[in-house]
Amino acid sequence: MKTLAAVTFILSLYFFSFTQTFAQNQPLPSIAVLPFSSNGIDSISVQTAESILILELTNRTKLNVIPLTPNNDSLYYSGCMDSKCAAEIGKKIGAAKVLGCKLAALGNKIIVQYFLVDAMSGKEEILDQITSTTVEDLQTAMKRIAQSVADSIPASQDVAVGTVLKDESKTPLRRTARKNVGLSFGYLFPQNGYDNQGKVFVVDLHLDYEIQDYAVGMLFGIRQGFAMNIYGDYLFSQKDICPYLGGAFGFHWVSHSTSFEPIMSNSASGTYYSNSNSNNRGDGFEITANTGLRILHTYNFQILLNLEFIYTLNDYNDSAIVFTIGIL
Repeated sequence: MKTLAAVTFILSLYFFSFTQTFAQNQPLPSIAVLPFSSNGIDSISVQTAESILILELTNRTKLNVIPLTPNNDSLYYSGCMDSKCAAEIGKKIGAAKVLGCKLAALGNKIIVQYFLVDAMSGKEEILDQITSTTVEDLQTAMKRIAQSVADSIPASQDVAVGTVLKDESKTPLRRTARKNVGLSFGYLFPQNGYDNQGKVFVVDLHLDYEIQDYAVGMLFGIRQGFAMNIYGDYLFSQKDICPYLGGAFGFHWVSHSTSFEPIMSNSASGTYYSNSNSNNRGDGFEITANTGLRILHTYNFQILLNLEFIYTLNDYNDSAIVFTIGIL
């Protein structure tokens, strides 16, 4: 049996290694980006926007990005802004998908229209437009289009933190800032220590800042005493439903009731009491592991569902599970 298990393990490793090597050797599907078409926009801004889009597509998608230029004599790339000619170009160069984009000035705004077509079937997968209020906002618009292609969702329906346009941020809900302040309420459920009492009501104040896929900050809590810690969470999504996983390190002063034991005395006053736990420290450093959800992550307010396991390094070895609900 041991020999059979060893052989099975070795074969499994070999199969995994083979599949990984095979996958790495397979060519990535490609996407061709047509030269940008523009109306009323200066050529430098158009070229910069095109370069940003190509870079964002490379970073956000698992596709081989092929930028096309109008100088190629074999194909007429320039002026192609419909699915039919885009599909023909894609077939000729062997691209799986073709992306076309047009920028048009409308007063002080820039209308960005784009389409994504499957070259083999000729099917138009995405046809959408977004509005940029300034030339500088085109950088965010290109990020939004690249994310739209990566998710195969129209940009108007595909909002993420970092891709909110200035025109959208004027609404009272959408946000561009990454600073968060909020309160949460819930219960602490003792697992060890805490004088063996039941659940305890808690209040937490959160101050944090989001850095791409991470949120770092401080928590101040009233948790059967006073707690303060520094935390870091990994954010699994930049969309409205954002699971996270993280940890914290800080300080927790846990309030414990004083325990007395009676001591009999021959004194006329009767019974005396001594504090048997007077030397036990309720304060200490605390280690936390936490997970949860940030809901409505792209809005000015977020609903926070947070679940923690906390362990305090004090004389009582206090540990507990904490669940809170709040708003950031």
